[in-house]
Amino acid sequence: MPPAFIGIDWGTTHRRASLLASDGALLAQQHDDQGALACAGRFGESLQTLLAQWPEADNDVPVVMAGMVGSALGWQEVPYVDAAAPLRQLGARLAPVRDAPAGRRWAIVPGVCWRGEHGSVDVMRGEETQLLGALQQLGTAGDEGCYLLPGTHSKWVRLRGGAVASLRTCMSGELFALLRERGTLSGAMKTTPVEAVPDGVAFARGIADAADGVLSHTLFGARARVVTGAMPAEEAAAYVSGLLLGSEWHEYVRLDASRGGVVRVIGEPALARLHAQCAAQLGRKVELLDARAVQLAAWQALRASMEIR
Repeated sequence: MPPAFIGIDWGTTHRRASLLASDGALLAQQHDDQGALACAGRFGESLQTLLAQWPEADNDVPVVMAGMVGSALGWQEVPYVDAAAPLRQLGARLAPVRDAPAGRRWAIVPGVCWRGEHGSVDVMRGEETQLLGALQQLGTAGDEGCYLLPGTHSKWVRLRGGAVASLRTCMSGELFALLRERGTLSGAMKTTPVEAVPDGVAFARGIADAADGVLSHTLFGARARVVTGAMPAEEAAAYVSGLLLGSEWHEYVRLDASRGGVVRVIGEPALARLHAQCAAQLGRKVELLDARAVQLAAWQALRASMEIR
């Protein structure tokens, strides 16, 4: 079956492209390190290089891009849509790429901006597309409830009527990387490869200690434990991971105490597993949604909208 659509999740540091058939089936994927930072000033050239690896895709195959490619750091800044707009309408709000070659249908998905009381504001780019994919998979049953999209910047989203009713971003992934790279905790945290951070006893202890209050205080407690011999240096990374992710979950429980319910987690398996342990330890339930399947469902929905247009 011939290619009919190309969807690209174009983040800050990485890019994942998917080639879909006319029936929505996934034909091929490419994953590289050509994120928005690496492609600065040459987005068009970079996209053409990527497309050249799929010669079977004609020039009239539409390309839709999501993520930081539409930010101020990206190819073309696309204004956020208001959180009150139903996510299923994203396909109608695609922004055409202004400098696309003649005859090419290239577009960017806008991010979402949420504004709360007392001047609070939060934003996301890329995660709104995954939420659309989740709604495609779950149908109207997914229109209500809490979703967690963990990553460098974790997004806690409550949907109401298929639209974003609240949004909270936690920089846990970025903080973990910074703490491991430099500062007083880095020496101990580097004793464990980042891909091997376990979800065992030290991680569980971090989740529990995250309830103690100020995160900057509990983080210093990790150093105190190591230098006094109360905790082996090899456990520092897992303990700090537990503190960071645990703080997200303790805050969620505090804000959501009257609701309860299942938290739907959309993320890579290893990170989703860590969040599942946080939930279990705090007496909450999660439903794990496969991130790649969700992304494919999103591309299928956006492909349909491009056909209508």
